[in-house]
Amino acid sequence: MFHRFTALFVFALLVFAAAPAQAERKCAGGRGAQSAMWFSILHPGLGEYYLKGWGPFPNAPQRKFWLGFIPFYGWPGYLQVKSARDAANCRTNDDI
Repeated sequence: MFHRFTALFVFALLVFAAAPAQAERKCAGGRGAQSAMWFSILHPGLGEYYLKGWGPFPNAPQRKFWLGFIPFYGWPGYLQVKSARDAANCRTNDDI
């Protein structure tokens, strides 16, 4: 029993060690696409705002941000997924 567990542990360790680390894709301005996606999952529009370099609030996608407060349409819901997909693909538009 112990040898089986040890063999399985060593095999898992080798598989995970051999898997190449994937670097985060960078968008314009050097900001990470995956980070932007997680900001958009937190609240619609935050990922795009992050990609634009934060700054003054009018840089945020206004429609996505404010409509994101509507339950089941904004968060959680359609706009959350739409915003996360846009941010993951480095898009900073306010299309709904």
